[in-house]
Amino acid sequence: MNSARTTAALSLLLLLAGCAAPADAGRPARPSATASVPPLSVPADPTDAAWVQLMTPMNEQAVVLLTLAGNRAVDSRTRSWAATLRTAQNGELARLRALLARMGLPDTNVHEGHDMPGMVTEHDLARARTVEGGAFDRFLVAQIGDHLRQSAQVSRSETKAGTRPDARRLAAALVSARRAELDRLAGLSSRNE
Repeated sequence: MNSARTTAALSLLLLLAGCAAPADAGRPARPSATASVPPLSVPADPTDAAWVQLMTPMNEQAVVLLTLAGNRAVDSRTRSWAATLRTAQNGELARLRALLARMGLPDTNVHEGHDMPGMVTEHDLARARTVEGGAFDRFLVAQIGDHLRQSAQVSRSETKAGTRPDARRLAAALVSARRAELDRLAGLSSRNE
């Protein structure tokens, strides 16, 4: 393994090692991935598996917060941005779940209850349900900004250290999408300050 790839793989694994102790579960069951999709001839290495098993719950938790924005965001542009991003994140989830199936990995959240950088936590969601008015908009923008930045960083690591071409392509697409969303977010941040 070359030095850049080793560094990227270690970065991803260190991010995953930052998991906190699991909190109590209580999330609704997730739809299962299509089991009939045959795996590719390239097996999932630990980097590919770690990436897809992290990105899936990161997007799921972000979608929950973005859904709350439909009723709680005060600014109409923030509501519109959140709805558009929620649709995009759901599209990514479909692609991530299909990748899980091709890798032969279960569609279970191995990070259930973990407090990881960039992941919207149960505590964050509880807070989002109580914050009112412009404070909700600022909270949403801050939390989703963290999600976008961290998921871009993890996905960049996958593009450098992963071995599966399909996983690396999806990671590259996510990096590109995050860049565009962070640009849009910059405009919202200045409005919500």
